[in-house]
Amino acid sequence: MSLILASASPRRRELLSYITEDFTVIPATVEEKPDLSLPRNETVIRIAQKKGLEVSQKHTDSIVIGADTMVFCGTAALGKPKNCDDAARMLRLLSGKTHQVITAAVIALNGKAERSFAEITDVEFYALSEKEIDLYVQSGEPMDKAGAYGIQGRGSLLVKGIRGDYYNVMGLPVSRLYRELQNLDTALQTE
Repeated sequence: MSLILASASPRRRELLSYITEDFTVIPATVEEKPDLSLPRNETVIRIAQKKGLEVSQKHTDSIVIGADTMVFCGTAALGKPKNCDDAARMLRLLSGKTHQVITAAVIALNGKAERSFAEITDVEFYALSEKEIDLYVQSGEPMDKAGAYGIQGRGSLLVKGIRGDYYNVMGLPVSRLYRELQNLDTALQTE
């Protein structure tokens, strides 16, 4: 059975390759609109499910992985910044604080979610100067990332520490996903 990643993210592609090189990328086209009336985990899981199920319904002979990442600081939910000003606003909000990164993943088969989960990682930022924020925003790195930073790149200079899965902050909790895929494989073999 073939494996599909329902994401255009180069980071997720790289991270999934740690598990297997044998997969295809077919990005989902659903709108990433969070329902913030739900608990945080459920909000992110719902978006990941929409992505995974959209692709799974078109490719019923494959296992499809959908994923989504959101950053939460206090009561604020931070997705991808709309522009440079929005990125700078997010970075000011994160400055000197600890925030949560939640990445949800769904493993879909035959158009239905077989496994869904969310991982949470706490990330602490150093207090950032306006100059640091401006330089980072000007680098362009924040523009396609939830919370306006990438821990694997220049954004690593902003991070004081983390508690939880580092790869979760990058956008895919690799070790948990690996175990969920193994459990699904075992379940499919016993059917």
